[in-house]
Amino acid sequence: MTEKRNLKKELGALSATSVVVGCVIGAGVFFKPYAIYQATGGAPGMGMLAWIIGGLASIFAALTFAEVAVLIPKTGGMVAYLGDVFGEKVGFLAGWMQVVIFYPAFLAGYGVKVGEELSEYVGAQFELPIAMAVIIIMVALNTLGNKTTGRIQVVSTVCKLIPLVVLMIFGFVLGSGDNAIFTPLVAEGKSAPAVLGSTLLAVLFAFEGWTNVGAIAGEMKNPGRDLPRAIVGGVSIIMAVYFIINMAYLWVLPADEMMNLESPASAVAMQIFGPTGGLLIKAGIIISVIGAANGFLMSGSRVAYQLGKDNTMPASPALSRLNANSVPSNSVILVGALACIFSISGQFDMLTNLAVFSCWIFYTLTFVCVIRLRKTHPELDRKYKVPLYPVVPILAIVSGVYVIISQLFLSGWSNTLLSIGSIVVTLIGLPVYSLAKKRYAKQ
Repeated sequence: MTEKRNLKKELGALSATSVVVGCVIGAGVFFKPYAIYQATGGAPGMGMLAWIIGGLASIFAALTFAEVAVLIPKTGGMVAYLGDVFGEKVGFLAGWMQVVIFYPAFLAGYGVKVGEELSEYVGAQFELPIAMAVIIIMVALNTLGNKTTGRIQVVSTVCKLIPLVVLMIFGFVLGSGDNAIFTPLVAEGKSAPAVLGSTLLAVLFAFEGWTNVGAIAGEMKNPGRDLPRAIVGGVSIIMAVYFIINMAYLWVLPADEMMNLESPASAVAMQIFGPTGGLLIKAGIIISVIGAANGFLMSGSRVAYQLGKDNTMPASPALSRLNANSVPSNSVILVGALACIFSISGQFDMLTNLAVFSCWIFYTLTFVCVIRLRKTHPELDRKYKVPLYPVVPILAIVSGVYVIISQLFLSGWSNTLLSIGSIVVTLIGLPVYSLAKKRYAKQ
């Protein structure tokens, strides 16, 4: 006989919040100011404004997402939400996209970034081996049980916040404070509306990852109470950290200098602490990125597990099998293996841009779920309701539509082609779904 195992409900609010903070504070806060100030032409104002607007948009999205996540607290996140509201096929496409594009691409991107950071000390020829080693180590740790991975997430989140807090405090204490922070909005000759679009794309990448906690709702002790706290509380913490740390950057270095620095945090630390400070911050960056990789792998494997339970993926029985630690180890290995393949590209920006666009279509559909469920099932017991309904969900939907349109039409041919490729790979999921359903229907 095969022993029937279920995912254990062992995660509390602290672990769930750390998944949100841990997944989001990864690479964006350290590397995206470079892209933001390039877009503004070295002017600080629009960059700082974009952090506020992007943060508010993410909070609107989080508030909306939380209602669906609490109403349908199932492992798999959007697979469950969209499957219940729009049908299993739509839910499967969301999960397929996450398993084959979103989570592996993000995990690969973070592995590549760690490889780039460490290769400065061991040689550029080791970038790819280091990237793959990071992914493989994360896979091994994630097979040990959700208590282990939850603790890793808490520890890595604390470790990444410490250098950020130190940098924020000493940036203001030891920085000159002579640089402009809020003016001018953009450099001369730049269009403010066009620049806002470019900077918001970078900022929204920096906020990416807060939805990952929805994928582990089935392993939470009290999702009705803890899930909204984790999502909204986590995004609020992140918004505050991002805004303050970027003020600290500008307190030390001007925007027109940071536009040429791919790692402004290291440069700021070196400016105020010397070479040793730069090395310490670089270590903090590596810990931060590894923590984000752990959170994405943990959440992504649960999506693959849910698709396996639904018998909608090839090798579904294997994907839905739990090991002795009650972890879907085969699903963990699948996401990790795809990430290793993606990491061969060595392109951090390409991988993360691909991941962000691929998911925003389904994020927007998830926001629509709130309005649809309010109309079709008003009788349901909602332990959490999005405030200021329907204003907040509408703002979330508008934000999602803006991201999709920007990536398809307003961000250059490379992003357009990348986005179209993402749509094509997602649609390949339709024949995969049909074949899997036919195969397992006969059993």
